Amino acid sequence: MKKVLYILLGLVFGVVMYKSEAASWFRIYEMFRFESFHMYGIIGTALVFGILFVQLIKRFNIKTFSGEPIVIADKEKSVSRYLIGGIIFGLGWALAGACPGPIFVLVGAGYIPVLIVLISAVAGTFIYGLLRDKLPH
Repeated sequence: MKKVLYILLGLVFGVVMYKSEAASWFRIYEMFRFESFHMYGIIGTALVFGILFVQLIKRFNIKTFSGEPIVIADKEKSVSRYLIGGIIFGLGWALAGACPGPIFVLVGAGYIPVLIVLISAVAGTFIYGLLRDKLPH
């Protein structure tokens, strides 16, 4: 039954992403050209809610659906890792016209060429997993 809940939440997420035009290549293009506030508003709202929910999880020791504690590990604070990672992520986002969430939304909406982006994203993640121990962090 829990898996059905996850599928329903994923469907709702996809519909919201599609209807809010967060998966629109044109909206992403406008954002990177600083022509529209639309995407910055969506990202800013997600950031605020993310901070709020993480604080709620930490303060009230909220557990997963299966009863396990949610542990959020502290991250190493270094500027270079976030700058380099952010630049790579941003370049991929600008080139593909979608970040990871909207890739699935676009495939679900029937934009078949986005499958190339999805396959490339999965391949890149796999290659990173193979090389992770050899990369500077």
